[in-house]
Amino acid sequence: MKIYITGISGFLSINLVRYLLSRGFTDISGIDLVNFDYPERDKIEFLQGDIRDKNALAKSMKDADIVIHTAAALPLYTPEDIYTTDIVGTNNVLEQALQYKAKRFIHISSTAVYGVPDHHPLYETDRVYGVGPYGEAKVQAEEICNGYRDKGMSISILRPKSFVGPERLGVFAIFYEWASEGKNFPNIGSGNNLYQLLDVEDLCQAIHSCMTQPETKVNDTFNIGAAIYSTMKIDYQAVLDEAGFGKRIIPFPVKPVVLALKILEFLKLSPLYPWIYETASKESFVSIEKAQSQIEYSPIYSNKDALIRNYNWYLENKSKLTGGSGVSHRLPWKQKALKLLKIFF
Repeated sequence: MKIYITGISGFLSINLVRYLLSRGFTDISGIDLVNFDYPERDKIEFLQGDIRDKNALAKSMKDADIVIHTAAALPLYTPEDIYTTDIVGTNNVLEQALQYKAKRFIHISSTAVYGVPDHHPLYETDRVYGVGPYGEAKVQAEEICNGYRDKGMSISILRPKSFVGPERLGVFAIFYEWASEGKNFPNIGSGNNLYQLLDVEDLCQAIHSCMTQPETKVNDTFNIGAAIYSTMKIDYQAVLDEAGFGKRIIPFPVKPVVLALKILEFLKLSPLYPWIYETASKESFVSIEKAQSQIEYSPIYSNKDALIRNYNWYLENKSKLTGGSGVSHRLPWKQKALKLLKIFF
C-alpha cells in the first residue's frame, strides 16, 4: 500500500509519517514547498514542489493507493495564497488522485468551516459558513471534495479542532515562551469558556482509521477532537503549573482587548488574527460521537495532556528555535508588540 501525503513537511504530516512508520507502513511519499529535513528523510520519497503545479503532483503521486491531503495555506497567508492553495490546489490533488485511481482520499479540513457558531456542541450536520479567507476556502474545499465523491471517489473529510503536540509552534510558541520564562499569561475574557483542543497523535489515529476501516464507514465527514477538556483557564493553567514558577492565567475584559488587538493587527504589530482573538473567549467544542461510533475513533489525550506534551517538546527544542519564525504551525510566530507586554506579566 503506497501512502501519498501533501504538505508532508508540516507539523501534522511529520507526526503522521512517524505514526505510520511505527505501524509498518513503509511505502510513503509526499510533496511540500518546504524541504523535508527530518531524520526520517531516508525512509520516504519526497518531492519539493507545489500542489498548485499539476506536473509536480503527477510526478510525485504516481501509484499512490491512499492520498492524505494535509497541505494548506493557513490564515496568516495572503488571501491569494489561501485561494490558490486551499481551493485550486485541493482540486488539483483530487483531480490527480481520480486520474490515478487512488483507492481512498483523506482530506484534512477544519472546524473553521462552522464559522462563529451560536450553539454547542457542533455536529457534522450543522451548517457551514466560513469567516475570512481561510474559513471560506475550507468550506469551498469541502464542496470540491463532495463533487469528487459524486464521481465515485471514497473521500474522508476530517474536521479537527486546533491540534497540538511535538513540532507544533505557531501561536502556541508565544504561550510556551512566556510560560518557560516565568510569566503570567493574559486571557481574553474570564477563561471560564469550554474550549476543546486535540492532540496530533489522536488526529493521526483518526487518519489511520480512515485508511483501514471499511470504505462504507469512512466515506463520510467527521469531527475530531479531545474527549476530555475543560475551560480555557483550567487547561492552560496546567502548562503554567508544569513550568513551575507559580504563575497564573490572568483574565481581561473581552471588548477592550479585542479592540486593542484589532488596532495592532491593522498596524501589523500583532501576529493574531480575528479567528483567534474573537473566538478565544467563546465556547468551542464539537461532538465526536460520530467518529467514535463509525470509525472507532478513541482519543487518548485530554486537553491538559496535549498542551503539556507540546510544552515539554518545546522546552527540549527551545535552543534550536532561536532566529527562525514564519506563518506556519511548524515555526514560531513573531510576537511583534506582544513581546513588549511580557514586562508587565
